[in-house]
Amino acid sequence: MSNVTLDGNPIDVSGKFPQPGENAAPFTLTNSGLEEVKLDSWPGKRKILNIIPSIDTGVCAASTRKFNEKAGSLDNTVVLVISADLPFAAARFCGAEGLNNVETLSTFRNYSFQQDYGVAIQDGPLAGLCARAVVVLDENNKVLHSELVNEIKNEPDYEAALKVL
Repeated sequence: MSNVTLDGNPIDVSGKFPQPGENAAPFTLTNSGLEEVKLDSWPGKRKILNIIPSIDTGVCAASTRKFNEKAGSLDNTVVLVISADLPFAAARFCGAEGLNNVETLSTFRNYSFQQDYGVAIQDGPLAGLCARAVVVLDENNKVLHSELVNEIKNEPDYEAALKVL
């Protein structure tokens, strides 16, 4: 179990968080069209997994906007924003914000993602949601960079994530 904090209070996070050099675990998640997609749905693409508790929080919205702006124009790269939000909420946010360079995915049908990626919040007010994390994968789904953000209210290190690409 990993520990992160929310307002300085410890929260248990379970699962195995991916480390650089490892192969990413396969996953199935639900996209904004309510279709199931898998990790291999983007063959040959580099992937930024922006894993967030909920698109409806200020920090999660900020990280989605920032990756849309900074990574959306990178060649051969897709930004996947992953949360436990219903696909409707994520699609509504991106539509209202004009964010066209990210794809939103939901764990709501496939909770196993949270365990497989070590982001399953087990206790506290956010139990059942994903901890904030960024995982960057190469074209072959090998982990290039990973950051489990230690304080949920903090933004990830965008520059560290982007420089490996």
